[in-house]
Order: sequence, then C-alpha cells, then structure tokens
Amino acid sequence: MSYLPTLKGVEDAATRLKGLTRVTPLEHNKRLSEMINASVFLKREDLQQVRSFKIRGAYNKISSLSKKELNAGIVCASAGNHAQGFAFSCQKMKLRGEVYMPATTPQQKISQVRMFGGEFIEVILVGDTYDACQKVALTAAKETNKTFIHPFDDPLVIEGQGTIALEMLEQKPKDFDYILVPLGGGGLVSGILTVIKQIAPRTKVIGIEPSGAPSMKLALESGKRIALKELDGFVDGAAVRQVGKLPFEICKTHLDKVVVVPEGKICQAILDVYNKDGIVVEPAGALAIASLDLMEEELSGKSIGVLVCGGNNDIFRMPEIKERALLYSELKHYFLIDFPQRSGALKQFVTQVLGPNDDITHFEFSKKNFRDNAPAVVGIELKYASDLSLLVDRMKKHNFKFDYLNDKQSLFQFLI
Repeated sequence: MSYLPTLKGVEDAATRLKGLTRVTPLEHNKRLSEMINASVFLKREDLQQVRSFKIRGAYNKISSLSKKELNAGIVCASAGNHAQGFAFSCQKMKLRGEVYMPATTPQQKISQVRMFGGEFIEVILVGDTYDACQKVALTAAKETNKTFIHPFDDPLVIEGQGTIALEMLEQKPKDFDYILVPLGGGGLVSGILTVIKQIAPRTKVIGIEPSGAPSMKLALESGKRIALKELDGFVDGAAVRQVGKLPFEICKTHLDKVVVVPEGKICQAILDVYNKDGIVVEPAGALAIASLDLMEEELSGKSIGVLVCGGNNDIFRMPEIKERALLYSELKHYFLIDFPQRSGALKQFVTQVLGPNDDITHFEFSKKNFRDNAPAVVGIELKYASDLSLLVDRMKKHNFKFDYLNDKQSLFQFLI
C-alpha cells in the first residue's frame, strides 16, 4: 500500500500550489444558518480556477513527478472535475496528457476539459461509468508506460486536496464543530481528515454521499471495500462504485460519520442555492448543503463548515434537476389514466378532477378507433404534497381508472 498522507505533505502541497490555485472564500450563509439554527460557513471551491477543488490534487501529483516520468506522458480518468484539474495542469506545465472520460459525462464538462487543456490534452470518451472508464485508462497507461494520475487513491492527490482544510482553519481561527464534506472516491474527505485530526481534533468530519452511490457507507459497515452492484450516476462527481484503498484506510480510522442524501433532495438544494443565494453548483457541489437539515438536531447551535466542492453544472440538466426535486418533494406525479373515448372526457377531467392549484405538465394520448377507452400518460404538478390524496379521490369519484406510475421504476425511467 502507498504511504498514508501526512500533515507535512499537505503543507508542502500548499507551497507548490501557492500562486496557482485560488484561496477560495469561506462565506457565512445567513439563510442556511437560520434554517438549522447554527453558524454555517460555505467553503466556495466552486470559485476555484477550474470551478472545483480537483486542481489542487492533480497539480500537486503532476508537479511531483520526475522528468523521466513527465517525458513518458501522463493519463487520467475522470467524470469531469479531476479531468479539468489535470488538463489545466498540463497546459500550465506544457505537458502532453490523455484524458479518459465516461461517454455519459455532461457535455459542459467535456468542453471545459478541452478548453483548459488546449493543445496539450487528448480527450477519449469510453464506458458508461467512471469505473469502466478508469479500467480502460489504467490498461492504456500500463501498456504505454505512462503515469496514471488517480483522482482520489493517491497520497499526493489527497495531500493536495487537504490544502482546503489549511485554508479553512486560517480563515476561521476558532475551530469548527463540524465540517461536512462531499464523498465520492474519498480523496477530498481524506485530505480534510489528514489536516483536521492533527490540528483541530475536536472538530467532527462527516462525509456526505448520494443515496444512489453509498460506497463508503457500505465499506465502513462491512469493514472492507465493496463494489456497489447498482449505481445511480446522477451525482456524477461522487458516483463511484468502489472507494479508494487509501481513503478507506483513513476514513475507517478517522471519519466520524457518513450521511446519505437522496438525489431528489440534492436537486432541491441545487435549485435553492441558485434561486436564493445566487450560487451555481453541480450535484456533487450541493451534496453537503443538502444534508444540513437531515442533521438539524445534531448541528443546532454549532459552527459548521460546508464544502461546496464544484460548480460545473450543465444548464441543459436543469429540467431533469427540477423534475427530480419535484418528485422528491412529492409535488410531481405521473398516472396512466384510462380515458373514455367520448366527447368531453378530457374536459370533464380538467374541470372536475383537477384541483384549483393542480397543473398538467405532461400529456401523451393516442386515440384508438376500435376501442371504447384509451390510456394517456399524464404528469400533474401539485402546489402542496397533501393535495395528492384529494386528486386521487376525485379520479375515483368520477370513475377515471388509473395506474400510479411514480412507483413503477421500469416504466418511470422513460418519463424523466
């Protein structure tokens, strides 16, 4: 196993990164503080050079390589943010690099990688997940004798990420009670732990994972690294099938807790921080914010540091983000409704079944001349979650037969 990261290593990384990375703001957020009756400070890594923290670890690792290693070439695999930090580093150091990205990576992140790396990088799209992509990249690096720059399972990468904690402690001399950290492969939280457990040991560090990819929670509960059989890749910056070896060793000893957050709640946090705070975050960047009210009782009255790890959100994802948020809040519902094929049936549904605050946002219907009834897929947005039972009662009262689709995942995936 590689050596464990050290505080000295993080301090050396801070020296390497000085003048290259930004000392990002640590901002007190009044809205979030009032929401959970605590003092909430956002560490704004979304304002970093490449709009995420990943540049810290990537540059620290690459700048430590020997001339021979650099001449042989470097390779990385990434869902986006690590690739951008890697590409920025290649351009800054005038090095050739290959970037392997999952074919499912949002286009905005692919474009950003090419912009930051320019002529010095080649982007290769392969695989549907990060793990499949990484497997190809590792094989390519081995066959060509190039150095693989791991996004999270490398001590130098972890030490680079740990420089965030040094900045936070300098920006707020009085210790935090808690620091909430987004958790994917585990590199960021391991870097934070490397610093905090040495300098501010009374501060609790909590890792926040998406419910569709709880790889660290499963590993800690099992006592060993386990690859997830099922993975929801929506939170692309944190959707990792298996955590790193080094992060697992660090987290099983030092991480205070893992909290899992549903994807729909993450989506609501994205919308809230944009509409109420004017901050653009990607799903992984909203992870820690989304967890706050889940721990409201525990965090009340405390000083909380919250890592906003990235702001690389593709604007074209916003309709899906809104949809997931509405579904989580139980304000959006889909039905397969059997409409009588007679004049006035739809008008009756609109006037007698829909409530005054209900809105049809999706409607698919195909008339079948040889049938008395025909199904329509109808999406209805409610103002209040409690209105659902009233809507269902009215459909039954007026003899509209229906199937509720929100719980039928095999069908539902076609709607969002």
